[in-house]
Amino acid sequence: MTVDSATRALLLAEFVSAFGLAMRYFFRPKPTLNYPFEKNALSPRFRGEHALRRYPNGEERCIACKLCEAICPALAITIEAGPRNNDGTRRATRYDIDMHKCIYCGLCQEACPVDAIVEGPNFEFASETREELYYDKGKLLANGDRWERAIAANLALDAPYR
Repeated sequence: MTVDSATRALLLAEFVSAFGLAMRYFFRPKPTLNYPFEKNALSPRFRGEHALRRYPNGEERCIACKLCEAICPALAITIEAGPRNNDGTRRATRYDIDMHKCIYCGLCQEACPVDAIVEGPNFEFASETREELYYDKGKLLANGDRWERAIAANLALDAPYR
């Protein structure tokens, strides 16, 4: 089987073109990140680890209206209500989220009239046991205290679209 010179020239031209393209991408900076040390920026609408927020005076925002519990499609939220100590208004005596069931849809955050429950910016909350992913009120409030600045900034950036 012989190849004529025109076919040989065409194959050589295609090879040089493909090789040139490969070399252009070979010497470019790599688009991947070295994950634990480099992280991408997150959108203000990112839905990560749940948190319960407080008012600036330190009082919990949750008024135990149970809208988040009612709207949760995965039935991951459990709330029990009780009276507040000082003025008789309602508050959540128990607020639990089963993170195994949660589908991170954000409906609980949208339903809350006082922005008490939010999905914060933390996405690195892997655990070794199942019990660590059952969030009670104390853990949710601790998350809210830890991430309050970032949560408030994200809610402010997202406010024009809500």
